[in-house]
Amino acid sequence: MASDPRACMMRGAMADQNPLLSDRDVDFQLYEVGDARELCRLPAFAEHSGETFDLFLRSARSLARGLLFAAYRPMDAEPPRFVDGRIEVHPAMRAIWAQMAELGVLGATRPYAVGGQQLPRTVAIMAEAYLMAANLGAYGYAGLTSGAAHLIEAFGDAWLKDQFMRRMYAGEWTGTMALTEPQAGSSLGDITTRATLAEDGSYRVTGHKIFISAGDHDLTENVVHMTLARLDGAPPGVKGISLVAVPRRRFAADGVTLEDNDVSTAGMIHKIGWKGLPSLVINFGERGDCRGWLVGEPHQGLSYMFQMMNEARIMVGVNGIATASVAYHEAVRYARERRQGRPPGARNPQAPQVPIVAHADVRRMLLRQKAIVEGGLALLVQVARYSDLAEHAPEPAVRQRNQRLLDLLTPVAKSFPAERGFESNALALQVHGGYGYSSEYLPEAWLRDQKLNSIHEGTTGIHGLDLLGRRVFADGAFVALADEFKAAIADARTVALPVVWIEQFELAIATIATLTVELARRGQAGEAEFMVRHSADYLDLFSTLCIAWQWLRQATVAARALQAANTDDRNFYEGKLCAAQYWFATELPRIDHLVRLCQEGEDSYARMQPDWF
Repeated sequence: MASDPRACMMRGAMADQNPLLSDRDVDFQLYEVGDARELCRLPAFAEHSGETFDLFLRSARSLARGLLFAAYRPMDAEPPRFVDGRIEVHPAMRAIWAQMAELGVLGATRPYAVGGQQLPRTVAIMAEAYLMAANLGAYGYAGLTSGAAHLIEAFGDAWLKDQFMRRMYAGEWTGTMALTEPQAGSSLGDITTRATLAEDGSYRVTGHKIFISAGDHDLTENVVHMTLARLDGAPPGVKGISLVAVPRRRFAADGVTLEDNDVSTAGMIHKIGWKGLPSLVINFGERGDCRGWLVGEPHQGLSYMFQMMNEARIMVGVNGIATASVAYHEAVRYARERRQGRPPGARNPQAPQVPIVAHADVRRMLLRQKAIVEGGLALLVQVARYSDLAEHAPEPAVRQRNQRLLDLLTPVAKSFPAERGFESNALALQVHGGYGYSSEYLPEAWLRDQKLNSIHEGTTGIHGLDLLGRRVFADGAFVALADEFKAAIADARTVALPVVWIEQFELAIATIATLTVELARRGQAGEAEFMVRHSADYLDLFSTLCIAWQWLRQATVAARALQAANTDDRNFYEGKLCAAQYWFATELPRIDHLVRLCQEGEDSYARMQPDWF
């Protein structure tokens, strides 16, 4: 029986019962809140239409709900193995990789000229979300390969594109980002990997990298490491970093056969989550014969790598929401099926038990998850649209404005899904009660996966410093975002939304603008430590405001739809208004407290000395 938890214990892994993402919400975000079809007016997307967008999404969700989701639990239980110096992936990855490559996931947004499908990022990000929700470890190989190939596409010469890029977009080879070193961590200015120019024009590379995801495997015949290194004579710090493409195997003298390139796997990191994607220690040049090829100009490697890093940050944000989404839908289903207890005030102890969704506190937990998941997804779609316009809008001024917005919101798009996604996943586990922390149910695995997102591609603390220390003060960025807020407010005033929501939102904007100016003055006055002391709180309040913006936009569309007498989607739109109400009532008021911390410079942890712990 559905009411017996033992009877449904193993049903949590059934893909046909968990949609991963709500198809209705995906359509709402793409076509009602945003008009994705309007992007077809841009020359880059002129050959597309709503039909081609939907076809790609249907194909992605079918692959996600079938092959990828079915392999998630086995891949989590049986991570890649380190055997005789090489990594062996789970056997299920071979079929998954072949089908992702066939679908065109690797080059979905890239130009036709390089073998891509030239789809808008706005559409592709939804397809990626389905795939990540189903099996984030499996998708990780594709996301990293796409980013690495895009680096060569953007900055590499014709030879690199022919030898490496085209094989990566085709799925014949994979790619990585090889940044971190044991002694440097996130401080990339301290990397020591070296690249010495050889007579043949290649470079001899020596060094060690750590936490290299998918840095070795038996899935494809080669892996190309996009490696940060120092050329001989390079200046110290970040100004002396170059980008070198280092394949695990190189072409022999015949130009056809692949041979060893003196790249070895020294060890595997045993992670709590993302278990299908190996994290490795990679050594270059232990025998002095590791060859790499310079990408672009010398000493520009970090600026080049920021392209892949920022793309990866958005990818981590999508994964954060996707992982929260699949757990949310699992929690909703469980709450509807699991019977326990009776309504408050029920006097008959023999009355039938009710589904736990009937209890107000369970609905509180579910609504909080919904607010986080659908608010975060809306922000990611918005950011993807800025990316499309920044790259493809015909007018330079439009491209520049959208690039400012994209740059400003990237730390939020990465960190909010990671931090609040973890909270959402914890609530999904809580809804399952004692069964939540058992491995027979999936929420505990998704909770483990989610925790990595606040660390991958820069910790939340680093992104708080980045937002407050640099991005929010970039020329015209905050003003452009304020204009976006004003447009949402103007639209909201045309429908019957509670006036208090709009007033709260306007007050929060003004309060944060004032705070930002005050902190800028502190920094200019030489009080840099005070300015960034509460950068994590600033990121929190800024993110909370951005999600309120997205809920205002969604609520406006929902209210307008409900005004139409012929709507047959009333439950969907009422749910949107409830989630918006929740965000404005419970989250937006937090901003005042966070602003006070930033303004007053509360100094408990600033004055805390290491010896006092």
